[in-house]
Amino acid sequence: QEQVAESGGGSVQIGGSLRLSCVASGFTYSAACVAWFRQPPGKEREGVAALYTGSGKTYYLDVEKGRFTISQDVAQNTVFLDLSNLQPEDTALYYCATERDCPPLTARQALGKAVYGTWGQGTQVTVSS
Repeated sequence: QEQVAESGGGSVQIGGSLRLSCVASGFTYSAACVAWFRQPPGKEREGVAALYTGSGKTYYLDVEKGRFTISQDVAQNTVFLDLSNLQPEDTALYYCATERDCPPLTARQALGKAVYGTWGQGTQVTVSS
């Protein structure tokens, strides 16, 4: 069974950093699209970063460029999301999603929910003063 599982969330103070991990099981991240989404309390889920594992091409939500970095470790079959300079508005449940053998995507498509068929359960990030 193909699954992804997130970890690495937690509670941090303003300005802190976290590394979120998304480990795949039942398949490998080759020629896959992998994205991180966040859903703040009472708000819609939005894509913040995406990666095409075949080429390494990355996509970011414009407002988060420079603070969030998506990367992969092929040997660990893991995709990471590094969060820096965290602010209270970053408090959210962060989800990893993936789609195998995905075609080339535009940035809008890569950060949209419709592309992805496999989702994790989410990991909570809480930022406080």
